[in-house]
Amino acid sequence: MRPQQPIERHTMAVLVDNEAGVLARVIGLFSGRGYNIESLTVAEVNHSEGLSRITVVTRGTPAVIEQIKALLERLVPVHKVSDLTVEGPAVEREMALVKVAATGDPRVESLRLADAFRARVLDTTTDSFTFEITGSSEKIDAFVDLMKPLGLVDVSRTGVVAIKRGAGGM
Repeated sequence: MRPQQPIERHTMAVLVDNEAGVLARVIGLFSGRGYNIESLTVAEVNHSEGLSRITVVTRGTPAVIEQIKALLERLVPVHKVSDLTVEGPAVEREMALVKVAATGDPRVESLRLADAFRARVLDTTTDSFTFEITGSSEKIDAFVDLMKPLGLVDVSRTGVVAIKRGAGGM
């Protein structure tokens, strides 16, 4: 019996051609093998060269992570795959919009907590707030958990974006 390998969380940056169907091929690679995507963001990063950057957060054993990287590198429109989790320090951020409907003390408490988390009020009515918060996924999770008993109505998250620290690029 083989000992079980630990499940690890990895953030990968994938540089691809910005053309129709590329995102579907990347997602298909994960779904076709039963790998979960925890977070997925994509945007064009170089208009003149027609390149987009996909940031994928996934979990798996070290063997599964290596397989995912190898499969991504073989996709035709992929130029480069970086596993930011193992290639050195990286900065990760996520943004969320959090709507809270409350009056009285819960309303005041939601404003106090938003200030503590450095969340901004984007919209306000007499009985609700929409906050914008950026930071690590853990920070956003903590903010959302604290807002639940105060009248949390809705949450919209962008997903993780990440980049290597220091002067080097992808």
